[in-house]
Amino acid sequence: MGEAILSRLIASHTYLSADICVSDPVADRRDFLADKYKVRVTPNNLVAANTEVLLLAVKPQSLSTVALSLANAPADCIVSILAGVTIEKLTAAFPAKPIVRAMPNTPAQVGAGVTAIATNDLVDRQQLEVIKKIFESVGKVVEVAESSLNAVTGLSGSGPAYVALMVEAMADGGVAAGLPRAIAMQLAIQTVFGTAQLLSETGLHPAQLKDQVTSPAGTTIAAIAHLEKAGLRSAMIEAVLAATRRAEELGK
Repeated sequence: MGEAILSRLIASHTYLSADICVSDPVADRRDFLADKYKVRVTPNNLVAANTEVLLLAVKPQSLSTVALSLANAPADCIVSILAGVTIEKLTAAFPAKPIVRAMPNTPAQVGAGVTAIATNDLVDRQQLEVIKKIFESVGKVVEVAESSLNAVTGLSGSGPAYVALMVEAMADGGVAAGLPRAIAMQLAIQTVFGTAQLLSETGLHPAQLKDQVTSPAGTTIAAIAHLEKAGLRSAMIEAVLAATRRAEELGK
């Protein structure tokens, strides 16, 4: 995810390569990032003076070690995408610092993600706008209370897996009905993509779009009746709730 954000920041011209410094303990990884993105790299978490934003994109269990090496970092604002690490824990690691906790999702890799952000009371309006600009480079941004971030994880954080599973199942259905695998997959992907775009651009409620496609005694209502009988709607709701509960457990 860190590289996805890095690549989109540069591709969208949000920041110049020269304005970004990346820390990574693995030499081959540093060489790769420096060569591909033309950014400055460092092995030891030493960042340039007057750093506007320090983005933490490490494993949650590495926070304490990383925080020690960044104790005197001059960053104006700390931004964390560490799953399950609360603002309270981040504040303990970086006392008296403006802190933003962010939850992006994997479509960020192609600039089509959505990121939920929550802040502590030290983040001012100007800093918030900078953070929004960073995450808008990878998609849309919503502000939420930190107490809602586990629900965000359950819905949009884990959500790409639900959609991928649905696309795979739709393609399997196409194959079962006689379509070649490649054609079935193409149709399934574009159907999901186009439907999402249609809902986004028109503002239609999903129920309205469903009704537009569903004619009396037609093919769509026959399929919907089967999906309702199989419990698709309740299964999706329970999936989001299960992921939310798991996120809560991991954050303790």
